[in-house]
Amino acid sequence: MRALPLLLFLSINSSFADEIAAAKRRWADSPHGPLLERILPPTFEARALPEPGSRGAQLTVRYCVQCHNLPNPAMHHAAKWQGIVERMVQRMEGRGNLGELMADMMAGVKAPSAAETAALVAYLQKHAQAPLDLQRYPEVFQPTGEAFRLACNQCHVLPDPRRHTAAEWREVVSRMQHNMQWMNRVVGSQPLPGEPQLRVEEINAFLAKHARR
Repeated sequence: MRALPLLLFLSINSSFADEIAAAKRRWADSPHGPLLERILPPTFEARALPEPGSRGAQLTVRYCVQCHNLPNPAMHHAAKWQGIVERMVQRMEGRGNLGELMADMMAGVKAPSAAETAALVAYLQKHAQAPLDLQRYPEVFQPTGEAFRLACNQCHVLPDPRRHTAAEWREVVSRMQHNMQWMNRVVGSQPLPGEPQLRVEEINAFLAKHARR
């Protein structure tokens, strides 16, 4: 991917920061703010969005951060994003599973147009998680792949190790560890009897073995 000119990069990041700051001010003034803020962990930053100068990236920030922290396009595989976006648009329009409470929660929130929704879905699907080919990586069902399989399967499809280099994976795994703590997933240093432990070094070892060179 070609690097953005510095001034354009700074302008985009400034715009993203303004959008996010406005959303946080709304959360602070809303009785539903604490609930909205807890929906997604705050570990993915706007500057990390793929193709940050694209319309899709701008729409992701503009609409998604109105109600929660920024989602990573790779948090779901492509087939799942269509339904998620459609459900989120309904909620932004004040409709959804909470009746009048949903309308109250969405006061001041703007919903995307049909064209914007299509562009948003296309962007998220383009940069979605690439599911791991189990036939190519049978090791995920062996002891050396168990820690990776148990931890990552809790939140999304298993990612293809070739998506990142070994060094990049260490940063991703660290971020995922914070996400799992935020979301109270069953991966702690002191799990209940019978629950799996988060074995970070085993996860990193598996990913490094199969990572992009």
